[in-house]
Amino acid sequence: MNNCTVRARFVTLSLALGLALSAHAQLQLKVQVVTASRVATPVTDVIADVSIIDRTQIELAGQSSIRDLLAQQAGVQIVSSGSYRSNTAIFLRGAVTSQTLVLIDGVRVGSATAGGAAMDNLPLDRIERIEILRGAASALYGPDAVGGVIQILTRSTTPGVELGASVGVGTDGQQQASAHLSSSSGVIGYSLGVSHEKASGISAVANPASGSYNPDDDGFDAASADFRLSAQINREHALRLSLLRSDTDYRLDATPFPNPLGLNRLTSDARGKTGLGHTTLQWDAQWLQHWHSTVTLGASNEQSLGDYFRISDGASGGSTQFNTNRRQATWQNDITLDKDVLSVMLESRNETVDSNTAYTVTNRVVRSTLASYAFNRAAWNALVVARNDDNSQFGNFNNWSLSGGYRITPAVRVVGSMGSSFQAPSFNQLYYPDFGNPSLQPQRNRATELGLKYHAAGLALGAVAYHNDIQGFIVPTTNVQSSLAVLRGFTLTADVQAGDTSYSLSYDYADPRSYSTFASSNDLRLVRVARNLLNARITQGLGDVSVFGELRLSGEREDNNLSFSGRDLLPGYTLLNIGVNWKLLKHVSLLARINNLTDAQYQLANGFSTPGRNLFVSMNWAM
Repeated sequence: MNNCTVRARFVTLSLALGLALSAHAQLQLKVQVVTASRVATPVTDVIADVSIIDRTQIELAGQSSIRDLLAQQAGVQIVSSGSYRSNTAIFLRGAVTSQTLVLIDGVRVGSATAGGAAMDNLPLDRIERIEILRGAASALYGPDAVGGVIQILTRSTTPGVELGASVGVGTDGQQQASAHLSSSSGVIGYSLGVSHEKASGISAVANPASGSYNPDDDGFDAASADFRLSAQINREHALRLSLLRSDTDYRLDATPFPNPLGLNRLTSDARGKTGLGHTTLQWDAQWLQHWHSTVTLGASNEQSLGDYFRISDGASGGSTQFNTNRRQATWQNDITLDKDVLSVMLESRNETVDSNTAYTVTNRVVRSTLASYAFNRAAWNALVVARNDDNSQFGNFNNWSLSGGYRITPAVRVVGSMGSSFQAPSFNQLYYPDFGNPSLQPQRNRATELGLKYHAAGLALGAVAYHNDIQGFIVPTTNVQSSLAVLRGFTLTADVQAGDTSYSLSYDYADPRSYSTFASSNDLRLVRVARNLLNARITQGLGDVSVFGELRLSGEREDNNLSFSGRDLLPGYTLLNIGVNWKLLKHVSLLARINNLTDAQYQLANGFSTPGRNLFVSMNWAM
């Protein structure tokens, strides 16, 4: 893919320059970012490498799932194992799924057994905002934030009354419907939403040589409901309660193990069931003019079930259950000292495994303390963070980070950071029968990055290079603790608003590798990560009509072959998506979207299918 690499770099640089010359409008530079430092900070002052997806962008994107939306973001690579709602893996800056921390309203979610979060359990229309923090962030957020943090903020209450509904249909049997109601008046505000999606889908496995191949369609059925209640008790105190429940049933191609009925790939009906129950209670208190306190209590239950049936008579062929229960309590205090901010945090987190698989240990408690100081000056700013995590299984771990930014001109800033992170092994890595290794130790890493940012009228440009050494890296496919993994690469971004036209462009070069004396080769690229990836999007407003186009240009990636005896090279691919958003009436709009316009045939994971050309059309009403 040398030609692809050269073309991607040339297009990136030339487009960035061309867009800079054509920009005339004003970007929304007063946007606040929370995830980058745990304190609301103007985007123009943020040191870290972050992206923001607000509600307007979510609506205009026209995506039917959160994984499709995230796949368009800089530094993010998404790998799906099959049909529309199959297992999804997230690679943030080349880090594996378990090394990306996912938060909902500030509270951790994800599986303690597999180590990752089931992103497709989150209904896209009920998300207010997504903040993506790229780079090692264990000093701010604790274990697992090796590649970065994805924080999802659910829909909030709005002044007055807001009503909305949406219905949509598409190819491969796609159907979608949702509705929401929001109101706020005086002290009390509330928001309620429901959604339902389903599709007949496509066959999850593409390769007939696979032992689990079955040519039938593997569809899904997903439903969710959420509720938020807020109370502004007085000027100094506010309470917020958020509830979310989401469940997805999807079909897949697989056979059970053990296999008491002797099922094979053609006689087995395999179904996966994932569910997420999430509760957050938050108390904001302004005790003094310069002292703000936030207490967050959170609970989440993530379910992962598998059921196998004999197609001929529906007899049960076995089941699996891998559930995770989390409890979290966080008390954060922010003290403003002139323009600076001192933050002190205490946190306690408990995670428990509930499974029909025998785990030697099923519970883990982590207690944490954090102190950070943000310096804010006219020409420069800096953030110093120190954190201690006391893990009930592995003891105490100290992590730190130091980051800073200097404003060369009013529009140009140079930024840089360094710090440490750690990640404890998951329960699967430690205790899963015939796979786990109880002697595994936490992975420790040291990360550095250097970047350049440009913010001016109508234009935002960014360039960042990063290097992350992970000592004692645990190879996901073999569960072997290698001596070292190195995540390195760089990201280029450009965002432009020029009148009624907006452009978004990102190019990622990622070269994550593991080094081990136990492997036949001690220099291996991490699987399923493309070395070169270009994403581009253009949106053109035409009065009541908005049209958009998206381009993804990906280089090749390596993956384990079907026998796991070596590696296959998955070729690069080009995807083109187009769509239109048409405001038919004051409160009614029509969205039409064609994904994979050229019907490209490609794979993100060896042997698994990806959708071909598909159309989705929805009618949306809001007032």
